[in-house]
Amino acid sequence: MAQPAAHSGWPRWWLRRSLLTWVLWPLSALFAVLSGLRRALYRLGLLRSVKLNAPVVVVGNLTVGGSGKTPLIAALAQGLQRAGWHPGIISRGYGRTSTGEASLAVHQDSDPMMCGDEPVLLAQLTGCPVQVGRKRADAARDLLAAHPSVDVLLSDDGLQHLALARDVELVVIDQRMWGNGLLLPAGPLRESPGRRRDATLGASAVLQQIKAGGREFALTRSLGDISKLLGGERLTPAQFAQRFSGQPLGALAGIGHPGQFFAMLRAVGLQVQGVAVGDHHPLSDASFAMFPESCPVLITEKDAIKSAHLSPALRERLWVVGLRLELPGDLLPWLHHRLEIARGHPTS
Repeated sequence: MAQPAAHSGWPRWWLRRSLLTWVLWPLSALFAVLSGLRRALYRLGLLRSVKLNAPVVVVGNLTVGGSGKTPLIAALAQGLQRAGWHPGIISRGYGRTSTGEASLAVHQDSDPMMCGDEPVLLAQLTGCPVQVGRKRADAARDLLAAHPSVDVLLSDDGLQHLALARDVELVVIDQRMWGNGLLLPAGPLRESPGRRRDATLGASAVLQQIKAGGREFALTRSLGDISKLLGGERLTPAQFAQRFSGQPLGALAGIGHPGQFFAMLRAVGLQVQGVAVGDHHPLSDASFAMFPESCPVLITEKDAIKSAHLSPALRERLWVVGLRLELPGDLLPWLHHRLEIARGHPTS
């Protein structure tokens, strides 16, 4: 597979149309036909969706790879908790090694190799019950059985997992938007950008460039504090930049869009050498081999989840960058209203 362009997390041909994309286009057309047939079978009732006794909110994206769903789900869960809801979170648990049929409960100290890095991070950030499973409907049922107080489920991804009925669909989009606008494998799209959804969420500048349909909510992302992995020392980005001014700095990211992480670091004055590894990819000391032995290395919160087995000398050099996600003021009231409708108690 070609190397991603400019740390986009995507192969180059997904970012623009070229001879290769048109060579692959017949496969994309076949993918569109098969996907459309599957959706039609669910629409006609020939395939059945599981309806649960709690509202389901699916937070996903139309393209391959991450687009910032995890911090959004964490922010939504925290906001719903403040409003008196008791959310639970379900996920496929990408990258996990436990791939059997049974779903798995995730705790704050769970092994990310067994259940996935993002579910563990969500458990740590929210304190909510988290369940992973190859079939999200099974994971949802198991979570509700184990936690009867849960009254709303947030699904990390799963727009295309039609076996689970949902009440609200939120599509997240980042600066890459729809790439070259083609379906897999010629482009990054898993579905048409015109797909029905309840709302689209992303940066204001991105939302202005697309025709999404449904409500639009602008998200504001910024760097939070930067904490030393060992010892917990915490600095603001400005304090970190001042302390390490003039020193070489590394940054490693195993997320869906690593270039966005590197750009945010550079925007606050940190001159980093960025190295991208695959999303959900296990980390080893060799992953950091491109950095000078003495330089501090900045990593994401998601990558910090996977760092326990690294050598003590390397872990001593790692700093974990927090991410702040500011939700627009009208998002949670809108979502609260949709959830009340879903459970038969509409509000004015």
